[in-house]
Amino acid sequence: MTDTTATAVASPAAASHASAQAAAFTVILAVSFCHCINDIMQSLLSAIYPLLKENYGLDFWQIGLLTFTFQVTASLLQPVIGMVTDKRPMPYSLPYGMASSLIGLIVLAYAGHYALLLLGASLIGIGSAIFHPESSRIARFASGGRFGLAQSLFQVGGNFGQSMGPLLAAFIVVPFGQTSIAWFAIGSLIGIFVLWRVGGWYSRLRATQGTRKAVSFVSPFPRRKVMGALLVLTLLVLTKNAYISSLASYYTFYSIHKFGVSVQMSQVMLFLFLGASALGILLGGPFGDRYGQKAMIWFSIVGVLPFTLALPYANFEWTMVLTVLIGLILSSAFSNIVVFAQELVPGRVGMIAGIFFGFAFGVGGIAAAVLGVVADIKGIDYVFQICSYLPLLGLLTVFLPNMREARTAQAATS
Repeated sequence: MTDTTATAVASPAAASHASAQAAAFTVILAVSFCHCINDIMQSLLSAIYPLLKENYGLDFWQIGLLTFTFQVTASLLQPVIGMVTDKRPMPYSLPYGMASSLIGLIVLAYAGHYALLLLGASLIGIGSAIFHPESSRIARFASGGRFGLAQSLFQVGGNFGQSMGPLLAAFIVVPFGQTSIAWFAIGSLIGIFVLWRVGGWYSRLRATQGTRKAVSFVSPFPRRKVMGALLVLTLLVLTKNAYISSLASYYTFYSIHKFGVSVQMSQVMLFLFLGASALGILLGGPFGDRYGQKAMIWFSIVGVLPFTLALPYANFEWTMVLTVLIGLILSSAFSNIVVFAQELVPGRVGMIAGIFFGFAFGVGGIAAAVLGVVADIKGIDYVFQICSYLPLLGLLTVFLPNMREARTAQAATS
């Protein structure tokens, strides 16, 4: 065979591989885009808390209960949905989850009393529970082995959506009123269409691979060590999301109380924090692929502590600077925590995504409810003082095993 002939034969195969990679990358971006829409709907709830507090005469504990209802609904359902879809993937469930969140938004827009606000929050939580496990699986499936990058791209869509919520609330919902929340149904309809197409791609790809021999998934560690590492990762998620929840739910109240800023300015400050968190998510995954997930988790903990401890005592300008640094550094670990856990328990992508995304929501909800009670009793300043010590629990990272050494040893013996 001549070089010309070889090139002619190889080129179609190379072109086909490049086309498949491009299609997979497009799918990752599509689920990231829909994650953005999903989390815009979620973040609108917390972003309009000052408006709801005024309109309905709510106490802080009632604000906390709204967050609790939304996040615990998602927390309880996500691991169950993840376990079910590990055995029987349901890619077409994604648009139905988005539809549940859409209905929740409309309920929030036209709620006549507090009970309907709780109903709207729970519907958004159900939509989130359906969305996260299956979309996380699709992102990993399309990653081409770059799991950290895929997880970061998937998660950054959500974080960007969370950061956009306060701005949309500040410049749309606050001026035009609570009913303007229903306008965001247009974005939900776009998300439903995109997710239906993504579900079709995944279904077709699974059909083409249906005759292949199933891959054997073996953890690189004994069961006891895996369970211990999962416990540590769970505690890390607990501390990170309890802290993030305190800022997401009460930062607007804190900035209004301490610095006397307007509601719109408080929403802009919250946007800065959530936008920095989105950037941290985006950068954390690729760095984790290069330097290891455990190294990035360590960086997140050691790097953020000085800033969280200083925040309660900072002036207005330094508060904005510190919250940006905290969001950037603290969020860089989460995609690495998820990838680390998925590597510990291979073949259980949906269950792990459901547990960690669900646990993150649940912890955030419980923390918001408890902190709301504390804020009513001791004041909002006290809440930020006690939360500044939460990242110290991240030092438990020292008990995590070395994944790279274990994978190298496993490859050498296989």
